[in-house]
Amino acid sequence: MASSRDEKIRLSSEGYDEAKARELEERFDSEIRFRSLGKSAGWIVGTLLIILSIFHYYTAGFGLLQEMVHRGIHLSFVLALVFLVFPFTKSGYDAPQANSLLRPLGIPVYDWILAIGSVIAVAHVPLIPLDDLAFRIGNPTTTDVVLGGFLIVALLEATRRSIGWPLPIIALLFMAYALFGPWMPGILVHPGNSLGQLIDHLYMTTQGIYGIALGVVATYVFHFVLFGVFATRIGLGQLFLDCAAWVAGRYAGGPAKVSIFGSALFGMISGSSVANAVTVGSLTIPAMIKLGYKREFAAAVEAASSTGGQVTPPIMGAAAFLMIEFLELPYTTIILAAIVPAFMHFFGVLMQVHFEAKRTGLRGLRPDEMPDIAAALKRDWPTVIPLAVLLWVLLSGYTPYLAAFWGITACIAVGLLNPRRRMTIGEVFLCLRDGAKYALAIGAAAATVGIVIGVVTLTGVGFKVSFIVTSTAAELANFAGYILPASIISASALSLLFTLIMTGVVCILMGCGIPTTANYIIMVTIAAPALVMLNVEPIVAHFFVFYYGLLADITPPVALAAYAAAGMAAADPFKTGNTAFRLGLGKALVPFVFVFSPSLLLVTKDFTWSNFTLAFIGCTLGIVCLGAALSRYMLVRTKAWENVVLVIAAFLLVAPEIYSTVIGAIMITPIVLRHVATAVAERRTSAT
Repeated sequence: MASSRDEKIRLSSEGYDEAKARELEERFDSEIRFRSLGKSAGWIVGTLLIILSIFHYYTAGFGLLQEMVHRGIHLSFVLALVFLVFPFTKSGYDAPQANSLLRPLGIPVYDWILAIGSVIAVAHVPLIPLDDLAFRIGNPTTTDVVLGGFLIVALLEATRRSIGWPLPIIALLFMAYALFGPWMPGILVHPGNSLGQLIDHLYMTTQGIYGIALGVVATYVFHFVLFGVFATRIGLGQLFLDCAAWVAGRYAGGPAKVSIFGSALFGMISGSSVANAVTVGSLTIPAMIKLGYKREFAAAVEAASSTGGQVTPPIMGAAAFLMIEFLELPYTTIILAAIVPAFMHFFGVLMQVHFEAKRTGLRGLRPDEMPDIAAALKRDWPTVIPLAVLLWVLLSGYTPYLAAFWGITACIAVGLLNPRRRMTIGEVFLCLRDGAKYALAIGAAAATVGIVIGVVTLTGVGFKVSFIVTSTAAELANFAGYILPASIISASALSLLFTLIMTGVVCILMGCGIPTTANYIIMVTIAAPALVMLNVEPIVAHFFVFYYGLLADITPPVALAAYAAAGMAAADPFKTGNTAFRLGLGKALVPFVFVFSPSLLLVTKDFTWSNFTLAFIGCTLGIVCLGAALSRYMLVRTKAWENVVLVIAAFLLVAPEIYSTVIGAIMITPIVLRHVATAVAERRTSAT
């Protein structure tokens, strides 16, 4: 171990291999792992991907098409490409298949049928004149029902291929609920719907497949993902990594802290946890291992850090744009509200990494191991221009997709003109191709989530679930009220607390099987109304379920970010996922804080600086205490009884009332004093 700690570690752009990072991303991110295609099939798929990107780039700058037409074009490309590039079974990822009558261009005939049939089924509804469509909703023709049924089956299969079984199973369960309502138990009973009525609602209206989830992906998410691909290619991501290394590398456990700061900066231009993990991790994970971190812990640090990219403004994955549609709030309001939650995410991981580094005695980087920040800025300063352009257009009040258009345009201009990192025309088309890759899985998932939302609007089950959650929480609160005196916590606060706990647990469980975006949409539909019923502001309720949904990428058995990082570290994926989940728990208290103290989100109705300051200080102290307890170290190693006290104090510190914060601070005071005295004594001993 000692020899590995003394081995020279270099954290600079020399250690970053863009091609290797792309290879790792495609290997470990199932959403962009394509079947092996022959030359002809590869040209066809690549051309279709580029056309899809050009379509979105053009419409972002020169005007979106009519709602149903725009979403229809997007979905038709997505489904056709899914069937061409994602095989029916995992064995299809192997070497390219020979061309034959049953496999034109190496792709099975049934996949061609599904691809072409999907395009026909998707295009059918947008091609119906609006006046005619209005009369056919509720009274569909046989053609409508047949094509709608085919599209639902094809959509479920496309989602299964691209992201796995859990989300299609959830959609099937919701459809079964819509069909068999009279046989449901208790409050869940409803009159039921025929198969034709269900298909009509899901297929012919904007409350189902063509609904808000698909619309957000087609009009917002795609453009910002494409911007992230271009920004990374021109070198902005590398500049962020060099800056992170310069800021954090010199401190204890240097590469691990570089991983956190680098992931935070890279998260500004990439809403993908896996892309974040492989890009930043290709540099930091080997350095962490050389420094002395266990392989599982090194991978877990990168995975937990990278997950925060989805809550880091300005891109935030798909969540920010979904909130725009759900809440009907300006984009600037959403990204302003996300600032403190993003800080708390990375701060929570940072505290555990710091305590781990101090407990195990891991050093920081020496000056000769640090990147040359002056050279990095001289080489890559033009790469900041596109991000500045994007933010300027956003903050000027223009639409997000127009901001993405100008950001992408600036990326292309900088890439073609920057002599120090010049991009060729061919690489521009590669970026267009790679950007569209990310749209396939999320596009299919968004349309499938539309099935869930459609069933909720058709049956009203969302309100029933909300009633079940709130009534159960009220019963638990009444039981707890017999134990806890009313002077400590009121009955309404107890009811809200138990509702939050139940909602958070469901978010984590849902995250075990489906991606974060799908998790967020479903939970917003069926769980967030329960919080709103308890007078929680809608934006606060949305951030609560979104924040807990972030754990999906580090929650086994899915844990895509953890598995990608584990692959780079040659570590056990399950152990990595469990460790990453533990690192993510350091900020698990944060959503409870901004529910009880909404001022933490900066944009709520009752915001005051005094409330914000109290909540911010209490939250940061609570995260420190919880991180110390989980790491078993603060200034020195903690004792078992101290860990118990620190956990209790963490909950008190994040409570909204001043007296609970004071009690929590009093509880940790003797622990801090003991640690300070012990640390000073150890330092004197080592000095002598």
